[in-house]
Amino acid sequence: MGRASRPAQSHGWRVYADFLLGAGHSRIAVAAQPSVYWAAGTRVLRDHLAPRGGTVVELDVSALDPAALCDEVVGRRATALLLLTGHPEPAVPIVRSVRRDPRLAGLVIGAPAGQPEFAGWAEALGDDGAAVPFLRYLPERLTPLGARVGEALRERLAEAPSFVAFEGYDTIAVLADVLRSHGADRARTAGSWPRVAVEGTRGLIRFSRAPGTGVWQWARPPLQVVDRDPAAPDRFRILHTG
Repeated sequence: MGRASRPAQSHGWRVYADFLLGAGHSRIAVAAQPSVYWAAGTRVLRDHLAPRGGTVVELDVSALDPAALCDEVVGRRATALLLLTGHPEPAVPIVRSVRRDPRLAGLVIGAPAGQPEFAGWAEALGDDGAAVPFLRYLPERLTPLGARVGEALRERLAEAPSFVAFEGYDTIAVLADVLRSHGADRARTAGSWPRVAVEGTRGLIRFSRAPGTGVWQWARPPLQVVDRDPAAPDRFRILHTG
C-alpha cells in the first residue's frame, strides 16, 4: 500500500487538490519519478479533481530533461506543475528551468510532499524557491507544549524547526506513553492503540484504523498548505487549511 493511500495522507492530497481548484487551477501537470508513493498521490489527486472538472497529466522526469519538461507543460496548457520528485535532484533543476522560461511566467509550481519546508531548498534556489505551495502537518497555533519544544529546537538547531521535527517529537511522546502504560509486551502494545490519547506539540493525538488498512494512524492531524513568501523567503505564508 502506498503511503499516500492511507487515510491521513489521502486526506492531505485531497486538501491540496481543493487548494488548487480554489486558486483556479484545473489543468494540472505532475512531474514524477517512478515510485509507489508518488503514484498513489497522483491517483488521489486525479480521483478528487476529475469529478470537479480537473485533469491531471503525468510527466516522467526520468524520460524528460528540464527543458523538455517545460515544452510538455506548455503543450499541455497546464496552469500548475506539481513536483513529485526527490530533492535536490531533479527538483532544483526543474524549478530553475521553469522560472527562466518566459512561456511559463504564470505557472504555479507545487511540491505537495513538503520539500520547500527545508533550509536546503531555500539555499539551493533562493528567490526561485518561493511561492511553491506544499503540505505541512502543523496547526495555526502550536499547543503550549509545542511552543516549548519549538523554542528548544530553535536554540539547538539555530533555525526554526521544520514540521518534521514536531512530527518526530510527537512520535517519541506517543511511544513513550504506550511503553509506560503497557510495557514492552508486543501484544499489549498492539491492543493499546485505540485507547491512546497523548497531548502532543500539535494537539491531542488519538488513533483510528480505516477498514481494510491494518494501520493505526492519527487520521486527521492539523494540516496546512503553505509556501515561502516571495517578499521574505525565510517566512512561510498559510494559503489554505484542511
